[in-house]
Amino acid sequence: MDAELTQRSQAIRSRLVQLQDSLDHSGKNKAIKKIEEQMAAPDFWNDSESAQKVVMQLKGLKGIVSPLNELESSAEDLEALFEMADEDESIVDEVRSEIDRLEVVLDDLELKALLNGPNDSAGAIVTINARDGGTDANDWADMLLRMYSAWAVGQEYKIELLDRQENEEAGINHASIAVRGPMAYGYLKGEEGMHRLVRISPFNSESKRQTSFAAVSVSPEIDDSIEVNVEKKDVREDTYRASGAGGQHVNKTDSAIRLTHIPTNTVVQCQNQRSQHQNRDTAWKMLRAKLARIEEERREAEEAKKYETQARTGFGSQIRNYFLHPDQRVKDARTGHYVGNFNSVLDGSELQGFFDAFLRLKAGKTEAVHSGDDD
Repeated sequence: MDAELTQRSQAIRSRLVQLQDSLDHSGKNKAIKKIEEQMAAPDFWNDSESAQKVVMQLKGLKGIVSPLNELESSAEDLEALFEMADEDESIVDEVRSEIDRLEVVLDDLELKALLNGPNDSAGAIVTINARDGGTDANDWADMLLRMYSAWAVGQEYKIELLDRQENEEAGINHASIAVRGPMAYGYLKGEEGMHRLVRISPFNSESKRQTSFAAVSVSPEIDDSIEVNVEKKDVREDTYRASGAGGQHVNKTDSAIRLTHIPTNTVVQCQNQRSQHQNRDTAWKMLRAKLARIEEERREAEEAKKYETQARTGFGSQIRNYFLHPDQRVKDARTGHYVGNFNSVLDGSELQGFFDAFLRLKAGKTEAVHSGDDD
C-alpha cells in the first residue's frame, strides 16, 4: 500500500481520537440517553415550552455525536479497505477517495469543536440597526435581516421576530430576531460590528454610487439557569405605542416596552408580542442576553491582552464590505474571506464560509487579514 495513504489513514485515526476527547464524545452519548429517557416519560409534553428546549438540546447533541459515530465506523471500514487493497491494487483508488472524504468530515467536525465558548450552544438574539446612509441604510438593514433569516432557515433553525421598526420610506430603522438552533450563538456572534454596502442607490434619481452602513449586535439567548445579576432599581422602563400597519391594526394602547440598564446604558425594546406583559417578559430576556454578552466581551478583552494581534470585533468596527458596484463581491475585513457572488451571500447560501473563517481566525488557525476600504 502507498506509504502516503498509510500515513494519512493513521493521521485520521489520531485526529479522531483527539476530537472524541475534545468534544467529550462519551459524555455526550450519556447525555443523549438521559434525555431520551426523559422524553419517554408520559408527562414530558405537559410543559410544551420546556419540552421544546429539551428537544433542541437533544438535536444539538446528536448534531455532534452522530457524525462522530459515523466517522468512527468509517475509520474502521477504512482499515478493512486497506487489507483488501493489499490483495487487489484496483481498490487503491477507492481507498484514496475514502481518505479524501474522511479528511473533509474531520475538518468540519474540528471546526465545530471550536464552538466551545460558555454560551456558544445557546440561541442568538440578533439586532440590526440602520446607520449612516439615509434611506439606503434602512434598506440595507432590512437586507441583512433577510440574509440572516435565510441562513437560519437553511440550517433548519427557528426564528422569532422580537422587534421591528419600519422606516417610512423603505426598509427598517431597526429589528431584533431570536435564532434558535444548535450552536446558533457560536456561529453568529462573529457577525457583531458594522456592515458596509456599496451600490448604485435605487433611491437616488441621479443613480449615484452610495455607501451605507448597518450595525449588527449579537447576544446569547440565555435561559433562567444562567445567572445574570440585574438589579431592578438599575433598570428604567418606558412604555410606548407599538407601530402597526395602520387602519384596524393600529395598536391603541402603550403595549411596547423599552428597558434601559442605567449603569451600562444598555437599551432593549420589544413591541411584537400581543400584550404589554408579553413584551415586558421578552424585553427582560433581551436585556439579560445583552448584559451576558457585555460580560463575555469583558472576558474576551482580558484574554486578548495575551496576544499581540487580535481581530477587531467590537461593535462599531467595519467587519465586512459588500459590493454591488462597480462589481459584485463580499470581503471580510478581518479574515480576508472572499465571495465573488453578492447574491449568494445575501440569500444565505454562502454565508457559512464567513462564519467558518472567523472561527478559524479566533482559534489561531489563520492569520488576520486587515484589508483597506476596498474602494
